[in-house]
Amino acid sequence: MTQKLELTWVGKNNRIRLEPRILVEDKEKSYGDTESGNMLIHGDNLLALKALEQDYTGKIKCIYIDPPYNTGNAFEHYDDGLEHSEWLNLMKPRLEILRRLLRDDGSIWISIDDTEQAYLNVLCSEIFWRMNFVACLPTIMNLKWNQDQFWFAGTHEYTLVFAKNKSLLRLNSFNINEDDLIDSWFEDDIWLFKLWAPMRATWEESNRDDRPFMFYPIFIKNQEIITVKEDEFVKIYDKKEKIFNDDYLNELIKEYEVKWYSTILPMVDKNKYWRWRWWYNPENISRLNYDVIIKNTKNWYSLYKKQRPELWELPSKKPKSIFYKPEYSSWNGTTQVKAIFWYKAFDYPKPEWLLKDIIELASNEEDIILDSFLWSWTTASVAQKLNRKYIGIEMWKHAYTLCKVRLDKVIDGTDTGGITKALNWQWGGGYKFYELGPSLMQKDERGRYIINPEMDGESLVKALCKIENFKYLPRGESDFIKHGYSTERDFLHVTTRHIDQEMINSIQSKYLNSDESILIFAKSFSTDLRLPTNIQVKKIPTEILRKCEYAKDNYSLPVLSDIEEDDVISNS
Repeated sequence: MTQKLELTWVGKNNRIRLEPRILVEDKEKSYGDTESGNMLIHGDNLLALKALEQDYTGKIKCIYIDPPYNTGNAFEHYDDGLEHSEWLNLMKPRLEILRRLLRDDGSIWISIDDTEQAYLNVLCSEIFWRMNFVACLPTIMNLKWNQDQFWFAGTHEYTLVFAKNKSLLRLNSFNINEDDLIDSWFEDDIWLFKLWAPMRATWEESNRDDRPFMFYPIFIKNQEIITVKEDEFVKIYDKKEKIFNDDYLNELIKEYEVKWYSTILPMVDKNKYWRWRWWYNPENISRLNYDVIIKNTKNWYSLYKKQRPELWELPSKKPKSIFYKPEYSSWNGTTQVKAIFWYKAFDYPKPEWLLKDIIELASNEEDIILDSFLWSWTTASVAQKLNRKYIGIEMWKHAYTLCKVRLDKVIDGTDTGGITKALNWQWGGGYKFYELGPSLMQKDERGRYIINPEMDGESLVKALCKIENFKYLPRGESDFIKHGYSTERDFLHVTTRHIDQEMINSIQSKYLNSDESILIFAKSFSTDLRLPTNIQVKKIPTEILRKCEYAKDNYSLPVLSDIEEDDVISNS
């Protein structure tokens, strides 16, 4: 048997037979411009993704997800401590559907931390193919550092990026003028720099008596900068008496001047000594020749510290392999949520600035953005402000009480935080709010599957269209017989009536052209039917039972069960 390089774990090959549920709009919760094409879905995200598959395969330009990190910590809304195999079983079927939903030129961006980053990278390499790996971007999220992390002060997470087809992927650039930016910097052997502050301290407690060990002479010869040796430095200030030995200092200066060194001291005038910005230590002494600028002045010399650019000070049109701006701080995300709800509604919500950059790099206006772990609904809020279409999925009840409230404020123009002011966002947009439809079948009191009594006629038709991969024909577009279609000539009909020969003959003569065919699903039919070659009849629920796993509403954990033949019963 041919072997291949792959990640293996317990339960990897378990097959989940997902039921493609219908989506039912809750018109009372839909908001704003409901014809905008935006969707918010409440329900298990794996079932919701399956519900989207028929209509949105190959249509999503950018997917962003922020799945549970599996850190072992207790989170209010997510079980974030799954064992590795269970976590991978959680992610694999979702990623497989997400890949199918992507456009050929689309990309998926995933936030993750060290706990599962390596496993997730290999898993994505299997599903999206290794050749479509784009980047694993360290993303600085915590400027204050996470002191709870073992040994190291954690400052970053990761943003993992894969393409559907890397050869077709075209990411956008940041909107900046690189030439103007670089012109404001100089360059030395190390990197770019700017002239910053004087080496001499200029703020409070700048006298040499305030910081005795930050006072020492600096010598210059041929543009080389040095200072006194350590055994010389300790004699400049008497720690026991707490006084400076200026006589020794003057003698020391003369010794260096004999060797043709010029002396610089941190002085305001001839009668007052101040101090330097840096302590006397080996590290700072070594920095004198690469982090200090010598300026010739009318009176003597002046020394200035070089300012090296921080990560965010040199943005480029092309995103850097380290993803960082001060605005990406997780504290920023918390502040934005607090401004809306007046309390800390979520743990570690992603800041709008991070999602803004991801969405702008990965999509254009009117493209569809999908987030299937919507959580705090940052993705939908940012997509709305950036004039993208969006689909968001959230399984918990805070979809009503918190997430919907946040997005409604964006649409009303009463959300003033995040990127609102930078984009001059005013108001507008809208969405349809959907619930996952009920399962097509449920078990009766004897544990046997029957058609769900909650299903009305239209829902039954929609559900069967989904399961059989037919497009639903709404009322008004149907001729009462053709409830769905797979091609221009292949149709589906669903009925709860008994099918007899008379009905077959009527459909054949009145509703089908000679080049058309139809599949009929019925609860019962005569056993002696004479069927034309272009008509098929199947019984529900028997014919569809083994296609899917029914009556399961939560796939948070990949627990599977097989449906046995003796579970089948019709409720006719």
